[in-house]
Amino acid sequence: MHGYQANAELERRNVRDWAGISRPQIYYSIEKLVRCRLLRGTKSKEPAAGPERYVFVTTAKGRRALADALENESWATQVERPAFLTWLALSWQSRRGVFNDQVRRRRQYLEAQLLRERITLMDVLKEVGHPYHEAVWMVELTIEQIEVELRWLQRIGREARRRRPARSNSAVSA
Repeated sequence: MHGYQANAELERRNVRDWAGISRPQIYYSIEKLVRCRLLRGTKSKEPAAGPERYVFVTTAKGRRALADALENESWATQVERPAFLTWLALSWQSRRGVFNDQVRRRRQYLEAQLLRERITLMDVLKEVGHPYHEAVWMVELTIEQIEVELRWLQRIGREARRRRPARSNSAVSA
């Protein structure tokens, strides 16, 4: 497909919800993959609506490189650290009332995301036609993670009034 088609497909599939990919990054990545001979560009047979356009296809070398990369152990063993956890770790230094405000904001944000993900799940199910597809599983995992965090935030909201500083300075500096 053309670079602009790749971008449109990423937009349509809401890929930017789970992967940090910008439009310029798509074109930069295509150029780099062509230089490495992982993609091959061919002139489009469609009439050009501006500068001559190329269609890009994956080469055999590109398919092998992807298969090799997908076998890397780090895909299954990396741990992501959400920014909210960093905030939580530092929250003991916040001003009065900020903790509850931020927990409320996080809950509101997650509730909106949950609604959005449920709509995405319906769209994905409609497109793939069955629930046994990677895209379905990805969205379901995201939904379940949001639901778990919402339950946890509910508990934190109940317990926040009991919040206290650490009993020893060594616990804070650890």
